Amino acid sequence: MPSILITGAGSGVGRATAHAFLADGWQVGLVGRRAAPLEETAAGQEAAMVLPCDVTNEDEVDSTFGKAAAKWGRIDAMFNNAGVSLGGAPIDELAVEDIRHLLDVNIMGAVIAARAAFGLMRKQDPQGGRIINNGSVSAYVPRWGSAPYTVSKHAITGLTRTLSLDGRPFNIACGQIDIGNALTEMAAKMTKGVPQADGSMAVEPVMDVAHVAKSVLHMAQLPLNTNVQFMTVMATNMPFIGRG
Repeated sequence: MPSILITGAGSGVGRATAHAFLADGWQVGLVGRRAAPLEETAAGQEAAMVLPCDVTNEDEVDSTFGKAAAKWGRIDAMFNNAGVSLGGAPIDELAVEDIRHLLDVNIMGAVIAARAAFGLMRKQDPQGGRIINNGSVSAYVPRWGSAPYTVSKHAITGLTRTLSLDGRPFNIACGQIDIGNALTEMAAKMTKGVPQADGSMAVEPVMDVAHVAKSVLHMAQLPLNTNVQFMTVMATNMPFIGRG
């Protein structure tokens, strides 16, 4: 059975993706800060491994990823998905402490998880694996009042490009999925109205998060000599392309 580690697996995109991989016959490591939501995601499935871990703590990440690798013999893929967001506001209205926390989780957490997965994939035999980073359409176009989040997602794109290049000698592929308005707890506000660039409030179209999970699964199923470098999966009519 192939194996994957999924960070942020306790809810939203991470939970939906875990369910898709489990249904496809993968061994799935569920990584997240709190055990209870991870247990809910696992739902008692034998192939699901609950791995409580703070992705901003490198010692915890190294230990947790190593535990999974020891049990399964190798790590075939890692979905670098954990992240947080802030309420929309101009940057000077946001507390530096909150900004720092977001950047720590979204950037350092992703870097630390990628570092651990890359190291295991480089050393295992046969060598190689795949890292899929969760970007966002915010990696291309910002939403109003989203400076810290947008900064973090631009950083993920830099991480993806560099890992994709640095992974070549070790048979490590790296791609990025950029998601727009998948209906999760984080995006539920879209259905009630969110601020637009012109100062208005508007309800935005959303899509079923299951489509994101299927897309990640497709990326992971490819042979390592083939890579989806960047994939955008979005609600068709959301305000992103052109003037919306």
